[in-house]
Amino acid sequence: MKDSVIVLSGGMDSVTLLYDRQEQIALAITFDYGSNHNAREAACAALHCQRLGIEHLIIPLSFISQYFKSSLLEGADAIPEGDYADENMRSTVVPFRNGIMLAVACGIAESRNLIKVLIANHFGDHDIYPDCRADFIRPMSEAMRAGTYIGVEVCAPYTDISKADIARIGKRLGINYGETYSCYKGGERHCGRCGTCKERRDALRQAGIDDPTIYEE
Repeated sequence: MKDSVIVLSGGMDSVTLLYDRQEQIALAITFDYGSNHNAREAACAALHCQRLGIEHLIIPLSFISQYFKSSLLEGADAIPEGDYADENMRSTVVPFRNGIMLAVACGIAESRNLIKVLIANHFGDHDIYPDCRADFIRPMSEAMRAGTYIGVEVCAPYTDISKADIARIGKRLGINYGETYSCYKGGERHCGRCGTCKERRDALRQAGIDDPTIYEE
């Protein structure tokens, strides 16, 4: 039964969830909020939705890049390099990004009589991004359910697993991760040095997947 909307960036995690739950997804939404890598991720999202025959919307949230503070909105040179868990990766936080996206997706879901909003946050995000944690997702889902006539709720099945675990799901599903994008710098090739590139490499290695990503280094 197609009863769900998915928040789809075009990165490894959300593309995996798209394939994992494709039988229940009626609509995929990509948000254009002005990040360095938005355009490259959105192209990947569109590719996979077209392949699966799932309707895809790109919704602009231009106010975020205009008013919010984050290195993710300030160009490639602003992105710190190093491991994903490093303290300096906190500069990439876009304040309450998931809350805003989930709220918009919730409104669209109710407008289309869809009862679930899927999001692919995972355990590796918890240290850095507060709106990826279970103690945010649960009350956000409760608020959405209470604030809609049809009781829209968040479905976040990867909250307590790692990116490597997600890659293992993708391996089982036969996903080509060369058709996803992760790098926070947003270049034609993945830089290979920022936290997201390093996390991507580690996850694919741990999952036993030959890395199809083209890196600068």
